[in-house]
Amino acid sequence: MVKKTLKDIDVKGKTVLVRVDYNVPMQDGKITDENRIIQSLETLNYLMSQDAKIVLFAHLGKIKEEADKAKNDLAPVAKCLGEILNKEILFSTETRGKELEMAVKNLKPQEILMVQNTRYEDLDGKKESKNDPELGKYWASLGDVFVNDAFGTAHRAHASNVGIASNLDSAVGFLVEKELKYIGGAVDQPQRPFVAILGGAKVSDKIKVIENLLPKADHVIIGGGMAYTFLKAQGKEVGKSLLEEDRIQLAKELLEKAGDKLVLPVDIRVADDFSNDANTQVVSVDEIPVDWEGLDCGPASLEKFAAILKDAKTVVWNGPMGVFEMPTFAKGTNGVCEILAGLDDATTIVGGGDSAAAVAQLGYEDKFTHISTGGGASLAYLEGSPLPGIEAIADK
Repeated sequence: MVKKTLKDIDVKGKTVLVRVDYNVPMQDGKITDENRIIQSLETLNYLMSQDAKIVLFAHLGKIKEEADKAKNDLAPVAKCLGEILNKEILFSTETRGKELEMAVKNLKPQEILMVQNTRYEDLDGKKESKNDPELGKYWASLGDVFVNDAFGTAHRAHASNVGIASNLDSAVGFLVEKELKYIGGAVDQPQRPFVAILGGAKVSDKIKVIENLLPKADHVIIGGGMAYTFLKAQGKEVGKSLLEEDRIQLAKELLEKAGDKLVLPVDIRVADDFSNDANTQVVSVDEIPVDWEGLDCGPASLEKFAAILKDAKTVVWNGPMGVFEMPTFAKGTNGVCEILAGLDDATTIVGGGDSAAAVAQLGYEDKFTHISTGGGASLAYLEGSPLPGIEAIADK
């Protein structure tokens, strides 16, 4: 996808509509992780340096009923952005109408206006989430050009990305450009050896990713809950571990097709209860007790993974190796994180979501080449699925 980037369009002195991903975690009205806001600053600072008048569109949470509006109000996000930039951020409490139109019209160069949560429009027939053409056209009428810098919503066709882009000259912002460069480059033109590490609960969540990456990667390491479906497909006892019975045949077919390329754990940390305080033991994958469940991979598995990864030049990691939310079962996920953090000569990419959370918990953000801001979007990209929010942007 060779799309226009921010420096391919003239933004000097223009009113620039920017879709950002400010769907940040909130607790008691306070933002608990500012990373998505910080990731947008490169684009915003560039636009300000060009004397652009900036109008920000973003969503926060889901709006299913009137009561959801108060807890998903973007005003605290605007305040946080202002504190980070040390600058007043203007705020429109409306998503359409005279107040918004006048606020945009009165903008001066370098000023930033944030529009209220785009999903407020979902109370009236899901107009944002279903990409209502009239809404996209209306929002587009407010500006001169459109910049999509929200990779986290790129796998969705919404009025605030696809709708606006369909009606204006458009480009991707610096953050989206970076996401496409690293994730797209890793999948389509990797330096080899190329290793993919896929974790998470279910095979069904990652089927397309496995199928897309198997022909491209030198190794695909499988961990997390979905490993037990593959172990069962090999005829092993998995006890009370997470198992997708209806995916066993598919797992068999993938194992046959992949051969040595698909790498499974060799030992498992099992527990007698789904609890951080459960009794645990580490057993071979051939010796999982009938009444116990696997909740993490064991140390021998990490050694096996490390041996494969030590020569890797490109690594993509998506999904935890166990129930990492419980410290007792976070050793596999943390271990993979530490192995990747120690690879000095490799391009290491984390595909958002739980993997990115694990990297942040361990304080290893600076040790990775790229940490994606979009879990669902990066997963779709790894699957080879279309990203409507990017496809709608003008080609170079």
